[in-house]
Amino acid sequence: MHYNKKKIALAALPFAVMMHSATLWADAYSDAAKKWVDTEFSVSTLNKQQQLEEMQWFTDAAKKFRGMEINVASETLTTHQYESQVLAKAFEEITGIKVNHDLIQEGDVVEKLQTQMQSGRNIYDAYVNDSDLIGTHFRYGKVVPISDMMNGDGMEYTLPTLDLADFIGLDFTTGPDGKLYQLPTQQFANLYWFRADWFARPDLKEKFKSIYGYELGVPVNWSAYEDIAEFFTDKVKTIDGERIYGHMDYGKKDPSLGWRFTDAWFSMAGAGDKGTPNGLPVDEWGIRIKDACSPVGSSVSRGGATNGPAAVYATTKYVDWLRKYAPPEAQGMTFSESGPVPAQGGIAQQIFWYTAFTADMTTKGLPVVNEDGTPKWRMAPSPVGPYWEEGMKKGYQDVGAWTFMNSTPDDRRLAAWMYAQFTTSKTVSLKKTLVGLTPIRESDINSPEMAAAAPKLGGLVEFYKGPARKQWSPTGINVPDYPKLAQLWWQYISQAASGEATPQEALNGLAAAQDKVMERLERANVQPLCGPKMNTPRDEAYWLAQPGSPKPKLANEKPQGVTVSYDALLRSWE
Repeated sequence: MHYNKKKIALAALPFAVMMHSATLWADAYSDAAKKWVDTEFSVSTLNKQQQLEEMQWFTDAAKKFRGMEINVASETLTTHQYESQVLAKAFEEITGIKVNHDLIQEGDVVEKLQTQMQSGRNIYDAYVNDSDLIGTHFRYGKVVPISDMMNGDGMEYTLPTLDLADFIGLDFTTGPDGKLYQLPTQQFANLYWFRADWFARPDLKEKFKSIYGYELGVPVNWSAYEDIAEFFTDKVKTIDGERIYGHMDYGKKDPSLGWRFTDAWFSMAGAGDKGTPNGLPVDEWGIRIKDACSPVGSSVSRGGATNGPAAVYATTKYVDWLRKYAPPEAQGMTFSESGPVPAQGGIAQQIFWYTAFTADMTTKGLPVVNEDGTPKWRMAPSPVGPYWEEGMKKGYQDVGAWTFMNSTPDDRRLAAWMYAQFTTSKTVSLKKTLVGLTPIRESDINSPEMAAAAPKLGGLVEFYKGPARKQWSPTGINVPDYPKLAQLWWQYISQAASGEATPQEALNGLAAAQDKVMERLERANVQPLCGPKMNTPRDEAYWLAQPGSPKPKLANEKPQGVTVSYDALLRSWE
């Protein structure tokens, strides 16, 4: 009897050790959560108790995946650097799941995604990629829609406090089928940027009015932008002994030249149709759809607007302003090379400026920042071209969003889904927003912390709080294969930028090339859902006579310049 008791006691020992070690582990995860909430995540729209409860959910839900190592990729924005360097570490300590969050160039993200779609080989377990690919994702069926996952195998791994209604970009990541395909993790807009200190100088205001007959202020239309560009470049020329320019842009033959146009340049001029988020039936790329989702062409001869008068006007202005009013070296610059130039202090305004640069534009000691840390510059809605009408999209908004492929093994996809939710959860999202300035949640935008930061952010918070932001959107559902079509743009636009082709010739080539790709997609029938059904070409005059886009050439493409005071603009947003 004595022997048997000893044997039972020894047999129970490993179980006791196991239970003790499980308790220690649970304590370690809870301790980690408390440490992160007390330090890194001390600002949140949740109170501390709510944060700890949210983190406890992650610890508990992750049990099945503990010890797993997953790989995710995003482009190299400040927001994603924060996710990669800080949030991945926090997630591992709180859940036991190790995340390798790779930061690569935007083009590489799309290339890896495309390779995984075509080969079915799992390269990454999740991607942050632009919602510009929404038309691609819902047509090819290679992506697991978020809504399917939340209602299916991801149900028990979906954060109860995720609160989708709080996200500001879901319109852009939802397909025509009503399904949510991607979860936004960062968002920024393309706006107008200007030196508010120069615009406020009485001597410059007086000089501008004497030449142009109206007030120097935030331009409402492209005519005013052009006048202001000419004024600072040719009439003012120097401020404090330094050469200044009234415009900044870039023109090197490089993939980034494509974004300069696909990021809504034609819609700012007014080339598309009314309707948000993207214009129906013709969008900002000039692609027409019918039956709610099938592309029928981008050439004017097929009912598109890629080579129509408004697009030609937009391209002509791009080329003219780059040559006349930007620093000479801008013509040889890429997007990333041109980005830091306005912060160096010699640029008066920029029509095409991304709010993702806000963090880099607010560093103390820069020529564009005051002693007290407030900016000498402001951001405002971009002016619109003469073809633009009320009810149309006004500009571009980038939404980087978590995307999951059906070629990823289920357990890896679900572990990555948990990480994606962690990076967007209310416990961490306000801090992430304050670091990267790419807000995704209504609650963060309206928080006291964002209100306190607003004076140093030059209008970012006011823009996101106001109604105007709804007129800014990413590329939409009309584009059936973003990777294939987007790479055509820089190759043709560079011909106009360099002068080897006229804007009309360059856009004729681009429209024909887009139509060719869409014809191939139609023939191959690789997109049974909402794939292209191309229109037969007919005389352009037929389409130009129809209501809406493509629009006939205006008799006067330079109406009177109109400006507004910045204060009046802010009041209109309230």
